[in-house]
Amino acid sequence: MAGNNPTPTEYIQHHLQNLTFGNHPEHGWSIAHSADEAAEMGFWAIHLDTLGWSIGLGLVFMLLFRKVAQSATTGIPGGVQNFVELMVEFVDNSVKDTFHGKSNLIAPLSLTIFCWVFLMNLMDLVPVDVLPMLAQKVGAMFGADPAHVYFKVVPTTDVNATLGMSLSVFALIIFYTIRAKGFSGFIGELTLHPFNSPNKLVQALFVPVNFLLETVTLIAKPISLALRLFGNLYAGELIFILIAMIGLWQLPLHFPWAVFHILVITLQAFIFMMLTIVYLAMAVEKH
Repeated sequence: MAGNNPTPTEYIQHHLQNLTFGNHPEHGWSIAHSADEAAEMGFWAIHLDTLGWSIGLGLVFMLLFRKVAQSATTGIPGGVQNFVELMVEFVDNSVKDTFHGKSNLIAPLSLTIFCWVFLMNLMDLVPVDVLPMLAQKVGAMFGADPAHVYFKVVPTTDVNATLGMSLSVFALIIFYTIRAKGFSGFIGELTLHPFNSPNKLVQALFVPVNFLLETVTLIAKPISLALRLFGNLYAGELIFILIAMIGLWQLPLHFPWAVFHILVITLQAFIFMMLTIVYLAMAVEKH
């Protein structure tokens, strides 16, 4: 991928590099031709492949569910309607069992998270060379060097995507905590727990310790949420790449790993959804 006869290291690095667009100190606004150029573009560079696949798969989810909702029938439903109803019922039951507050957002949010993350994870089952090679051919049509055309197709193997989703969940955690307990209640949770004392002087001494512990706990939620999804999918993608390097012997290894990986794909989408529900449920619970 990185040349006519890439070394194993070049092959792996090429597959793990995103299609990056940003403001390069020397070349201005452009697409990075190497990992070094991508790093030199700094924090505000964007990964075009991650954004493209994330938005595209999100649209697939919304259009599919919208079409089923519009054509839903009370008679004998078709296979797609059965599948959508099963998904909605599954997520609805998960929310009812975990979230005991009142909100019209949690169930639709949970359904969106599960289906969207599942679809993004599902791209990991596409043979690792197919879409990147197609991207190289398209790039060559526009005069680009195929060796400098990078293309990742699994958004959840990009920590920027998983962290972006988890930060959105984090914002909702803050919002629901303040809405349920007020701003003073939110500050109180950060400063008066887990250590407390009826003695006001002793409690005042505990405030810095409580604030440190509770802040770390609060910040750890989105970070762990993002890294758990990213780590599992990144590891799975890396194994697919290593299998692809074997060449003619890859099929007997690729198929059983793909079958097993279907469980990982589904499980990680479920875990991301359930942790989101749990964190939001904790936000509205009063101690």
